[in-house]
Amino acid sequence: MSGPMDRLTALDQVEKDILSCLQCAGQVLGELSKDKPSAKAADTHTNNFLKTLNNVEVEMTKHINYLTQVSTGQAHEGSSYASQKVLQMAWHRSEHARSKVLELERNKNQMLAATQRQLTAAQQKAPASAGPSPLPSTPTSTGMPSSHGGPPT
Repeated sequence: MSGPMDRLTALDQVEKDILSCLQCAGQVLGELSKDKPSAKAADTHTNNFLKTLNNVEVEMTKHINYLTQVSTGQAHEGSSYASQKVLQMAWHRSEHARSKVLELERNKNQMLAATQRQLTAAQQKAPASAGPSPLPSTPTSTGMPSSHGGPPT
């Protein structure tokens, strides 16, 4: 068993064997529930049940051993577990960063709104003829009055 399709085929056969076990067990119980059960028929069905159950146990043990080898978190050929885990963790980190950025944006907007309310309240308290606005004026990028039009010579 090397490829995934071979493993799936083997598991399909195990499933059929389990159904066969259940049928054999039902036949044994049906035989034993008769008024005159046949010991030979009951023994045949019991032996078929035990043989099929043994096959199921052997195949399931093979699959369990394979799964214990590949599920250790170690990369191996044919396994995508490690890559999927890395991708899932990257998505988690991305969502966490996104939520933090949104939280910071919300806090910034709240602070801007509070500052704007304070400035508006300060402007309303100050008389209109009291002088310049409480907001500082910003100089132009050249350091010259805006009517100059170009850089200093």
